[in-house]
Amino acid sequence: MGPELSSLPASLRTVIVDDEKPAREKLSILLAPESDIKVVAACENGASAIAALQETKPDLLLLDISLPDMDGFAVLKALPAQELPVVIFTTAYDHYAIRAFEAHALDYLLKPFDHQRLREALHRARLAVRTQTERVLTNKLLTILQGTRAGSADRRFLVRSGGRVVFLAYDEVEWVEAAANYVRLHAGKACHTLRGSIGTIALKLPDNQFVRIHRSTIVNVKTIKELQPCNSGEFIVVLQSGKELSCSRGYAAELRRLIENTPVL
Repeated sequence: MGPELSSLPASLRTVIVDDEKPAREKLSILLAPESDIKVVAACENGASAIAALQETKPDLLLLDISLPDMDGFAVLKALPAQELPVVIFTTAYDHYAIRAFEAHALDYLLKPFDHQRLREALHRARLAVRTQTERVLTNKLLTILQGTRAGSADRRFLVRSGGRVVFLAYDEVEWVEAAANYVRLHAGKACHTLRGSIGTIALKLPDNQFVRIHRSTIVNVKTIKELQPCNSGEFIVVLQSGKELSCSRGYAAELRRLIENTPVL
């Protein structure tokens, strides 16, 4: 048994795209026993597929790659990314697999595939649709909450953590580090991960409290315990927690300015 799917829509509205009629009919037959799958369109070329996707706004797209007027990738590019459904490619050619996953396809069914293989893909699709639905609802909530707090002195990050929405006040953040396409917000023993760049996060944080000390590190000045000078104008920044962070020479001047302008109680 897979994860609970109670968050799914009553039926997954599905579009089938394949230039061969027998292939479209086979898919329809294989999908018929799936009570939660509702085929809302079956298209034979890219142009009709784009029109159907724009009109029906389906949850799931079963898409052949080789079409008479354009390939399946062109179909996806014709629509805004936020409007794309969950995509499962169906094709007789295995050499498109890398491109398919680069296009964020959920699965890649190599013809001829059987009912069991399709059911595995559908199970993954159900999970993906549920996740998308939850993400949309959560993002709407976060947008509303962020909007109501715009300009508020008590500014906070809203982060998703283990299915929860966590409100993290800026004052709670001790330091921030870059991690590829994400940033990690360190707050005491907790560490929260957000998607985005450290430059974007830096723009959100108040510049009279947070300072960038390295291309991959931002620190809350209120949490600094001491600065230890080292080579060529660089510092080791020691936080109240005992954490030691490196301040590179290029960012040292800004750190000095902020420290000098911070009132001493």
